[in-house]
Amino acid sequence: MNKDEISMRQIETDYHELKRTLNSYLEKPDLNSLDKVWEYTKLAHTGQKRFSGLPYVSHSLEVANILAKWKLDLDSIIAGLLHDAIEDGGATREDIVKEFGTNVAVLVDGVTKVASIRLRGSNTEEFVENLRKMFLAMAKDLRVVLIKLADRLHNMRTLQYVPKEKQKRIALETVEVFAPLAERLGMGEIKAELEDLAFPYVYEKEFEILKTESSPHYKEAAQHIKKMTRTLLTKLAQEGIRAKIQARKKHLYSLWKKLNRSEIAGDFSKIHDIVAMRIIVSTIPECYTALGLVHSTYKPVPHIGISDFIAQPKPNGYQSIHTKVFGPGGRIVEVQIRTFEMHKQAEYGVAAHWAYSEAKKKGAEEDMLRIGIKAPNKLSWVKQIAEWQNDIRDSDEFLKAVKFDALSKRIFVFSPKGDVYDLPDGATPIDFACSVHTKMCGYIKQAIVNGHIVPLNYHLKSGDVAEIVKTKNLKIPSKDWMKIVATNTARREINKLLK
Repeated sequence: MNKDEISMRQIETDYHELKRTLNSYLEKPDLNSLDKVWEYTKLAHTGQKRFSGLPYVSHSLEVANILAKWKLDLDSIIAGLLHDAIEDGGATREDIVKEFGTNVAVLVDGVTKVASIRLRGSNTEEFVENLRKMFLAMAKDLRVVLIKLADRLHNMRTLQYVPKEKQKRIALETVEVFAPLAERLGMGEIKAELEDLAFPYVYEKEFEILKTESSPHYKEAAQHIKKMTRTLLTKLAQEGIRAKIQARKKHLYSLWKKLNRSEIAGDFSKIHDIVAMRIIVSTIPECYTALGLVHSTYKPVPHIGISDFIAQPKPNGYQSIHTKVFGPGGRIVEVQIRTFEMHKQAEYGVAAHWAYSEAKKKGAEEDMLRIGIKAPNKLSWVKQIAEWQNDIRDSDEFLKAVKFDALSKRIFVFSPKGDVYDLPDGATPIDFACSVHTKMCGYIKQAIVNGHIVPLNYHLKSGDVAEIVKTKNLKIPSKDWMKIVATNTARREINKLLK
């Protein structure tokens, strides 16, 4: 038996594992149709190989396996197997429609259209045009971008086989577009893995230094968590709470970014979540009981306070209670408390909603991923970007809006009534005013943040409570406002008023 035959035998074994996975969460999946798709995929990629030397279908199958891990529907799995059949295989869109139906063809077509996103080695016009295609495809059906993320994830896991001259470009695209996209979709673990896989290719020297320097800090923090875990599991059991406790290592790229902050300045002792404790329980009341047990066992750190993302979830749907306590030896440790459902949401984000809808046997939740039909608030930004297509024709302006608004790091700011507003990092009170209501832009007298009057160029932080004092009459803003706002919405409103 030659090398190719051995490879194909293993791939066929993996394919049968995919079918078993689908059987575990889908109700009576049509596996005969899947077999037909699998045979078609192998035919479409006959003779093609990956840079690793493996048959090309190994990639198609891995993408389908990732989507199955996220518990997506059968159409998504089929589209995952076929996602390269048009671009890299011998298939046409008409073939896909004829063999597997319009629904699958729309998904495959959407992924094919966004396959050519290039950050480097292409001009701005071409890159922006591809970005526009991606967001339009997302607005029609979010599963397109979930398939694209699965595709990118497997490509990053095998990046070592790609020619060296291509590696940095692919890694840079991943850090600048795909990882932020995963974060906005609430897919925290996927975002972190994409960043960690890209890190050694984008910042090779920094990666090697940090890997060496961080090792003893990770080890020491893990030992502290181990001691705390034994103590807390006993106390939780005494309260009748069955809990799972994990030690969550901070991802290397995330650690590097945190060390580079001016207030940290490379000091490991100022990072309290290099290894965080994660307590996972069954119900929300148990989360608060667990919090009480943690604080009665280990003193909470004064002045830092508790972040309750259960009572007030982050804009991307993330829920947990975060607290910092003095652990063994006086070391400050971050403790995160959440339910199993919240944990699934934190890892898989919007994909978890699809899994939920499958469990509901295609009930009312099913259209959650079809933004054009029904837009949940946390995904309204996708619809908003699709609408920008008509308003922003200039490529540089569109790129700026996407990169520094839609895909930037997010903060959440509260109104005095407790309403939460999702804003990009660097947002000012003017951005906040426009997100409350676009018309408010022309009535800003002054801004109050956390009870204090602040200048309009003040950079808001997560958790701030902001209030706008309004003028009675319309007031034309200063041209200088354009230099200090972060959101595309604010820029558009200021422009309208100035005109």
